[in-house]
Amino acid sequence: MALDPRAQVTRLVGFIHRSHLLKFLIVGGLSFAIDLGLLVLLHEGLGVDLWFATPAAFLSSLVFNYFVQRSYTFQSNNRQHVSMFSYGLLVVFNVLATDVIVNVFDTLALTYASGKVVSAVSTMTWNFFLYKYWIFRSDAPTPGKDQQDDPEFSPTTADG
Repeated sequence: MALDPRAQVTRLVGFIHRSHLLKFLIVGGLSFAIDLGLLVLLHEGLGVDLWFATPAAFLSSLVFNYFVQRSYTFQSNNRQHVSMFSYGLLVVFNVLATDVIVNVFDTLALTYASGKVVSAVSTMTWNFFLYKYWIFRSDAPTPGKDQQDDPEFSPTTADG
């Protein structure tokens, strides 16, 4: 017995709404589009040197990313200054890693855009885990939300 199309869409939307990973990827994709778009605009359109354009574009996208990941993806209720400080530490590391990767690719004639893709995949991988378990972890349970609502929660691993 097949579900009607509206029920399937409703289930998919519900799954996306509950899944930290899918929301993280969607917000991350938007952040990457902002990052790469600004990088191209600054470097190609305005002639800003790549060593300055790369971190400027990256930092701009990170501001967007912080607020949307905090409020939409992880719905964090921890104190903002705590998550902002932790996020700031991660940003410093990510900016340095991104700038080095992009410029190494450019130096090797592999194009700065491909370096940007490699740096985005690298930072995305470690960022998901650091966001979920360090930066945006909640100080207290969110009312009305329990582990059963999280599609990444496995009942077989809870309480033995």
